[in-house]
Amino acid sequence: MNKIKLAILKNEVVDDHLLWIDACQEYRDRLDYEIIDITRNDWLERIREGNYDGLLATPPGWTTPFKTLFDERMIILDSATDIPIYPSLEEMLIYENKKMLSYWLEAHRIPHPKTWVFYHEEEALDFVQNTPLPLVAKTSIGASGSGVSILRTHKLAAEYIHNTFSGVGTSRHVGPKWRQKGFLRRVLRKMSHPGELKAKLQLYQHLRTEVQKDFVIFQEYIEHDYEWRCVRIGDSFFGHKKIKAGDKASGSLIKGYEAPPFELLNFVREVTDLRHFLSQSVDIFVTTDGQYLINEMQCIFGQSDPYQMLIDGQPGRYRFLDGQWVFEPGDFNRHESFQLRVEHFIELLTNKNQEVPA
Repeated sequence: MNKIKLAILKNEVVDDHLLWIDACQEYRDRLDYEIIDITRNDWLERIREGNYDGLLATPPGWTTPFKTLFDERMIILDSATDIPIYPSLEEMLIYENKKMLSYWLEAHRIPHPKTWVFYHEEEALDFVQNTPLPLVAKTSIGASGSGVSILRTHKLAAEYIHNTFSGVGTSRHVGPKWRQKGFLRRVLRKMSHPGELKAKLQLYQHLRTEVQKDFVIFQEYIEHDYEWRCVRIGDSFFGHKKIKAGDKASGSLIKGYEAPPFELLNFVREVTDLRHFLSQSVDIFVTTDGQYLINEMQCIFGQSDPYQMLIDGQPGRYRFLDGQWVFEPGDFNRHESFQLRVEHFIELLTNKNQEVPA
């Protein structure tokens, strides 16, 4: 049997693609891979000449210029080639783009906290003066709670708007994720690779200078003690609680491992089925009256534990089989769930009777 040939698309972050490599190593008997730097000038030529069966992508979520670069080049690949891309284009376009995600949720009538995007200062000021507080202010790019502010007074809201449109801009916290598990291991690895360490420090320096100046994003504040983090990769489903620390659950790394309600899994399955999403984490608020509201959706997401779900102390996954949810114990989240993504992509590429999203 001929091996599948994949290209791993490297972005501007020196180590973002390494988990794809680790996962592909588990399937050395079934696939070969090459690495292409999607930020370089020869990106399209190399992809066209590579005769690849598929492309593995890690959309960046660090800086606006490289996020724009990546999205533009993915759109070209999607429209001008027939090479399947994992995750899908639509998943990548709403990734780390909170404006785009809010439009997408509204357009598809998916329940979510009310969100407003303003490109005019006077319109934003008029809005906050006539809107009950608190409001959540967000930067368009910013994972793990970075770039999120809770505006509890009209004075703070007006200052936030003025700073954004005056050119001072809205910044976000950046730096090493020292609270995340494996921090020491990552530091030691970087120290043994001076080039990677230098590149990461340069990236942090650039991030500190990047600010959002041209628009503001406000979101309805939802009272909550936790969010549900639900994950779907192929037909594998997972769920756990992200417990709030201070004002935010995102980035707290405090988790509650209890069985997600089947109603919640049904909701996530319906949302991801809507556009045939391949790899998705969905962060969900539960209102006091039991309504599910989507706060965030990400096709690539962090994983600080070796599993995404524990049921009665056992790691595993749920699958929807013959009309019911079935729990399967096992280690399905190796290499921060990239192994499961590669497994799913292989399945898509080898199943001739199944349409492969490109």
